[in-house]
Order: sequence, then structure tokens, then C-alpha cells
Amino acid sequence: ETDEIRHVLQDLHTWAVVGCSASPMRDSFGVARFLLGKGKRVVPVNPSESVILGETVHPDLAAACAAGIEIDVVDIFRRSDQAGAHVDEAIQIGAKAVWLQLGVIDEAAAGRARDAGLIVVMDRCPKIEYPRLARR
Repeated sequence: ETDEIRHVLQDLHTWAVVGCSASPMRDSFGVARFLLGKGKRVVPVNPSESVILGETVHPDLAAACAAGIEIDVVDIFRRSDQAGAHVDEAIQIGAKAVWLQLGVIDEAAAGRARDAGLIVVMDRCPKIEYPRLARR
């Protein structure tokens, strides 16, 4: 699993952050800002926002793809009971990986993603994993 996490963090460039908030108090904002600081392209996804961290917000993954964006990683900041729909959308758009944030666990959706050939990272945070892997 560590090798998969390292690959996602080092080699995959465009991250859609589903449930990204414009509030600096929210974890999704902090993680999006962290990813930008690591040189990643961040595509915020939230139907009720317009701009976050200077990036255009898309209402869903399909809208981001329709705008010509190829998404590598779908980072999901939604409750576990809502995550599956976003995992399915990640499969539909041809993402390479899905990352379910700390506390977001949906084994059935993770299985569907793996069956479709996606890398699955679940119940983890890139802001925590990056420094942990860098120390190795």
C-alpha cells in the first residue's frame, strides 16, 4: 500500500478535490492548498462554490472533464455514505486513482474502483502521508 500511496503522491499530477470548501477552516481547503504547494493541479469540485484558491470550481467531475481537464486523482471529502457515488463518477471519467480522506470508508465502492483498475487509498490524508513518506 505504501508503494501505491507514494506513486499517487509523486507521479499523479491533477487532483480533483470533491467537497472542497472555500472556508480556510475546513480540512478540504487546507489539503487543496497543500497540494497546490506541492506543485499539483487542483480542481475543486463543489456545486455551491465558484472559485477556491484562485481555481475555478466545477459542480461535478463530469463538468471538469467537459472543460477539457484530465483528472488523475479524485480526492473525496464527503461522508462515507455519499462517497460511493463520487467513486463511481471517478471510474466513469477514467481517473487513475481515488483517495478517500480520513474517516471516509466505503469498502464496496473501493472494490468497484479496484475492479475498474483504479488505485484506491482509503481513510488517509495526503497532507499526513506526504511528510511520512518523505522521511523514508
